[in-house]
Amino acid sequence: MTTPPATLPPELDYFVEGMDCPSCVRKIEGALARLPGTADARTNLTRQSLTLRLDETRTSRAALEQTLRSLGHEPRLLGGPRTAAPAARPWFHTGQGRLVLTTGALLVLAFAFGLIEPALATWGYVAATLLGAAPLARKAWAAARAGEPFSINTLVTLAAVGALLIGEGAEAAVVVFFFAVGELLEGVAVGRARSGIQALAALAPKTALLLKKGQVFEVPADTLKVGQTVQVQPGGRVPADGVIVEGHSSLDDSPVTGESVPVFKAPGDPVYAGSINADAVLTVQVSRAAQDNTIARIIHLVEQAEASRAPVARFIDRFSRVYTPVVVLVAALTATLPPLLLGGAWHEWLYKGVALLLIGCPCALVLSVPAAITSAVSAGARRGLLIKGGAALEALGSVRTVAFDKTGTLTAGRPQVTDIVPLGQPESEVLRLAAATEQGSAHPLARAILARFPGDLPAALDARALPGQAVLATVEGRPYAVGSPRFARERGALDAGAQAQVEALERQGKTVVALIEAPLLDAPRLLGLIALRDEPRADARAAVTALRDLGVRPVMLTGDNALTGQAVAQDLGLDVQAQLLPEDKLRAVQDLRRGGVVMVGDGINDAPALAAADVGVAMGGGTDVALETAHAALLRPEVGGVPDLIRLSRATMRNIRQNVAFAVGLKVVFLITTLLGITGLWPAVLSDTGATALVTANALRLLRFGAPRR
Repeated sequence: MTTPPATLPPELDYFVEGMDCPSCVRKIEGALARLPGTADARTNLTRQSLTLRLDETRTSRAALEQTLRSLGHEPRLLGGPRTAAPAARPWFHTGQGRLVLTTGALLVLAFAFGLIEPALATWGYVAATLLGAAPLARKAWAAARAGEPFSINTLVTLAAVGALLIGEGAEAAVVVFFFAVGELLEGVAVGRARSGIQALAALAPKTALLLKKGQVFEVPADTLKVGQTVQVQPGGRVPADGVIVEGHSSLDDSPVTGESVPVFKAPGDPVYAGSINADAVLTVQVSRAAQDNTIARIIHLVEQAEASRAPVARFIDRFSRVYTPVVVLVAALTATLPPLLLGGAWHEWLYKGVALLLIGCPCALVLSVPAAITSAVSAGARRGLLIKGGAALEALGSVRTVAFDKTGTLTAGRPQVTDIVPLGQPESEVLRLAAATEQGSAHPLARAILARFPGDLPAALDARALPGQAVLATVEGRPYAVGSPRFARERGALDAGAQAQVEALERQGKTVVALIEAPLLDAPRLLGLIALRDEPRADARAAVTALRDLGVRPVMLTGDNALTGQAVAQDLGLDVQAQLLPEDKLRAVQDLRRGGVVMVGDGINDAPALAAADVGVAMGGGTDVALETAHAALLRPEVGGVPDLIRLSRATMRNIRQNVAFAVGLKVVFLITTLLGITGLWPAVLSDTGATALVTANALRLLRFGAPRR
């Protein structure tokens, strides 16, 4: 008897109030790890969300929510994984904002009372300390119960209580006030990145004009189904990803892809939810449901990035778990050993021990990486550069080779007419007759020839195709054929001189077709040759140059024949490996990994190589398989985004190194001066809060990242 597969518990998605900092995330993750029946738990700092599967036969939903409340976070159940979190509130309306304003007001009152009656000032400072320390003490107790006794909140609570016990009420009040300010800054930093993603989610319109049986109905956009047809008015936003079936218009894709110039689109061209229709009415057939459109996929990728920590972030996380108890131990020894063993003054050494607790708070250090990663991922997403995780973002900056697929990546993926060789007819006439002959064909070469001729064409009669050989038609009463050089040669229309021209064009990686008059008669006449090639993208050469300027070696891996591959590679100035099957590309990428490699591709055959590379980058407009397999994606179909990704990664890693230097450097300076008796509690407080403020402000600079003008 076959045992039926176990049914997975339903997935729950919570908005977690106050989950604004990495320490909050660690505390929640630690508590969930000890809670029976929880699985697949994922926290997301940007969304302030917790997603998990809960076996309610082992732990009830009420017990889960009570656990989160005991940690100091109010959970709110959302409608599903893609449901937007509650709208952000101004900082002064948040619980943390109110705490900062209240404790700040008490500090000001205490200072004012001190000018009248010192005893009143003392009580004012005590009140400010107790009010500010109470939520920290609750969080510290909750973290201790969750298995993390040496949290940041524990350090600050001990420091504040210690300062009160030794009669330093003013400094105790300032300790909790500045720590509250530091936590508020952390929340603001995360909120800035979060607001960018929420703005992205708001791009898609809420309603759509559905066409049904010749009538137009206004319906909610999130109810649209694949295959339905909608109408988009001039000035309106496209309600869903789809394909134009009627109408011609320019669309502003900048909200979605970052493309700065409106793009002219016609029937058959794709459109994105959130793009703005500029000129004329369009009829669009829906190709993706709302939960799977381009905007939803961007948001999902950014959320994946938040869940995937960079290696340096994981190192600092592990370091802080060891570092914090060591700080508590050193502070305790500093406060007790000199008085016990050396006869030092208790008040003096207790004071230094409390100061060491404050200096040791790793707030800025723990924040240094996630703040920079969050800002960088958000900045990249706004510019059409999607990075799925901190690990990919970190790896991008250290790669030494970028491997490109050719077709659809370095090139547009569509053949274009490159040469017209007239033989007995003017060039324009050769193109006109060839386009007229091909006008009934759907072959890519035929479409390229038709695209090159912009004028009106004469009718083609008796059109038919000889598969693999030629297209034949009667134009203006004369029979013509557009066919391969082999077809022309077999008909006796290709002499030695024309054959030499064909071979010269083919050596440049071009495909050649011949225009023949009277192809099936005894005396066919060759009127001209047309050469076509899938040409490099307009920005490909600049992108290759930019990579070389960054010290990165560009190479091309293509399945095309050697002649075509070498011709395109020579044109762009990069190395090439041609005639590669998917498994050959995979082996080539594995060989290149020894120095760190990025693979850029767009097709199903690129998926294995994208997955094997240190960082796989999917081109905009590529297949779903490539987008899902890759570690990053370019929304715009421009390879110039690849050097931009590397620049963003390097800027982020510089920012992280600066943040760590700020966080550690200030602490080292004040640690030495405190032990020497030069500085006390006030500078210790400023060292912690000042480092947090510097780290936050420095990380927010990445939100202004802009690629150089190409």
